Amino acid sequence: MLLHGKNLAILVLLLTGLSLPLLGQEIALRGRVTDPQGNGLPKASVQLIRRGSDGKGQALGQATSGPDGHFEIRAPSAGDFDIRVDAEGFRDVIVPQNIHPRGNPEITVRMSQISSRLETVTVTADINGTDVLAPDPAEKVFVRENLLDANPGRPGAPVSIPGYPIETASSGIKAPQYFAPGVAGDHGEPIAQYIAVASYLVPNNLSANAHGNGYSDPNIFIPEVLESVQVDGGAFNVREGNHSVNLAATYGLRSRLDPFITITGDYRDIDVVSGLSPTPESWLAIAASYGNGFLDRLEHRQQYKFNGERVFQAGDHRLTLFGVGYYGFSYVPGLVPLFALNSADADFPNYGDTIDPRQKDQTHTGLIALNDVWQLSSSQQLHLSGFFRTYNLSLFSDFGQGLIRQSEFRTVAGGSGNYVNKIAEYCSLLAGLDYEREAPRRDDLDHYGFFNPSTPAFYGPFVPVDGNNVTVGSVTPYIAAEGGLARYFRYYLGWRRDEINVDNEDLLQSQNSFQKWVGVNSPKATVSFLPTPSWYVPLVSLSFGQAFFTEDPRIGTGTAVGTPVATSHSYQVVASKTLHNTDLRFTLGHVTSSAELAKIDPDTGLQFNEGPSRLRFMTVALRQDFRYGSLLATFSKADSRDLDSGEPTPEAPRTIFDLLGTIQKLPFRLQARGEFEYVGTKPLGTGCLPDLNAECTGTPVKEFRGAVMRPFMNGRLAAGVNFLIARGYTGQTTENFFPSDIQGVVGVRIPSYASLSFTYRFRRSVGP
Repeated sequence: MLLHGKNLAILVLLLTGLSLPLLGQEIALRGRVTDPQGNGLPKASVQLIRRGSDGKGQALGQATSGPDGHFEIRAPSAGDFDIRVDAEGFRDVIVPQNIHPRGNPEITVRMSQISSRLETVTVTADINGTDVLAPDPAEKVFVRENLLDANPGRPGAPVSIPGYPIETASSGIKAPQYFAPGVAGDHGEPIAQYIAVASYLVPNNLSANAHGNGYSDPNIFIPEVLESVQVDGGAFNVREGNHSVNLAATYGLRSRLDPFITITGDYRDIDVVSGLSPTPESWLAIAASYGNGFLDRLEHRQQYKFNGERVFQAGDHRLTLFGVGYYGFSYVPGLVPLFALNSADADFPNYGDTIDPRQKDQTHTGLIALNDVWQLSSSQQLHLSGFFRTYNLSLFSDFGQGLIRQSEFRTVAGGSGNYVNKIAEYCSLLAGLDYEREAPRRDDLDHYGFFNPSTPAFYGPFVPVDGNNVTVGSVTPYIAAEGGLARYFRYYLGWRRDEINVDNEDLLQSQNSFQKWVGVNSPKATVSFLPTPSWYVPLVSLSFGQAFFTEDPRIGTGTAVGTPVATSHSYQVVASKTLHNTDLRFTLGHVTSSAELAKIDPDTGLQFNEGPSRLRFMTVALRQDFRYGSLLATFSKADSRDLDSGEPTPEAPRTIFDLLGTIQKLPFRLQARGEFEYVGTKPLGTGCLPDLNAECTGTPVKEFRGAVMRPFMNGRLAAGVNFLIARGYTGQTTENFFPSDIQGVVGVRIPSYASLSFTYRFRRSVGP
């Protein structure tokens, strides 16, 4: 019995000794804290917080990041937690984290400067940061707090992207147009836009619509919900398809909003924005605007916006739900002559700010998108996504040949699934399938005859020019691989196949109806040389890609079926080097596009040809960070021509210069930032006096937008002044005014103005 008792005691001690480590075993979670530029941030405080039902939480552990920003913190068990990171000079960040018993990937926490409105410019994602999801070495990411509103204090485009000028109608109701160097960005035709709902790129382009091809509307966003804007050459990424000929811009969303209210206004306009986070993984924002603008024609503008997001965690699934609601209405000052025509040809009255006071816009949008990131293992993910959108546009415009009415209603739906597997450093795989269907209904164009100022109530004869039901659908498989070839080289190889169905039902001319399938192959390839930072040679990358965009399939009053898909070939060379906190990047691009017959003239409904064309551009970007500020300079020179005629592409900017600076520390606790943008004279076609065969030219556009802000009440209240000093005209083009056949340069005058802004931040809505 004694021996048996000793054996029993030894057995109990062994079991206890073995079980104690098992019972107390913790899960190690590793990560890295970085500044806005992606550099490791030392001495940041990292807390692990267990969420509570009351919206608060309990701190379970704490760590401090090392010299390179890395940290390790231990969780007592698997489950849903929050990682809270505090660092001096930066805003607190709370990252929701689902911790698994094993296989947890390393997380990266990027901090933002403590000022929510005036921060340093951030350009990230250098060549050595490319991966299978973001392979373009020329990619640039601009953090939202580091950018200015395109029209400070007034509705319109949400942000001004350095180096990519923007043009808006004065009311800000219609979608703004971004331009890339040498690209005539008529409503985003060769420029794609996406909304990043977690890992899902929701397409924001609306093809084959009443107002132009590739129409995209960033105006649906409330600027405060945007976290970043990423720009890259969409031709080099298999995930970015339709319209990604010259550029792709992706709008990233915030993960949370501390409750706030902002009122911005002047003597003619007012804008109210408010937002909050009801739970740790959700946010809501609303905005309302009313105003009359700064031109002679009162706009009577109304805008109402809703943006919201909610994240759900269910085991290994992380679901993100995003929604948008938007309504806008305004009377619009229209294009007016920049230069008076010869009185012998026509005698035009002084139109002032608008040729026709009846011009107006109305639009509404509803969008809902869902993304599921399924973490299969530490190296494998499956992304499942979908979206649904409705859109309406009704506008009255006069371009000199009479009032036209354009209207449409459309529904757009799509889905996506892709699989990512990081096998090893030498190979990461991506495979996916996208589906999209756009169905514009009542895609109409009507013409009302020339406007006579002496009888403004007379519309002239009613002429239905175009009436269509159009359906554009696509099914797209794609695959890509990325990795290291050797110590100093990386590669990216991709391919996508777009099967596009175009169905055009002509409601006025049934013989013009048609249905057609088009297949497009788009190979992609990039090779990058990555020397060590101590070398004086730059990082260099060579890229090739093919891209396309779907054209407007309507025949209008033309005689032939148009070109359903326009294709292009793109080549790119990028060199980048960082020396003494100064980043220098040099990009050369070459894009050739196929010929196309698909444009619809808004006055006549007639088709016209474009191309084949060639674009060559050079861009130099220089960024310098200082202790209390930063400076970013961008210069682009481009040449874009029709290869058949040799004529330059109309309305494509050839020279773009942008200078953006921030200062964090001024006397009296002031903070400031400003941006100067210069867009050189654009070629506008021929047919103007005095030489009808010479190139018509407009005027250069110069804009200086800025903001000066001062915080009060420990940062809870901020008061500021936003301003725009401008010279030039937006939307410059050529029109002939009835009864003359002579072209004249027209545009919308850009007004200068200033407004006051007040922001109050409440206590945090959730979190510890």
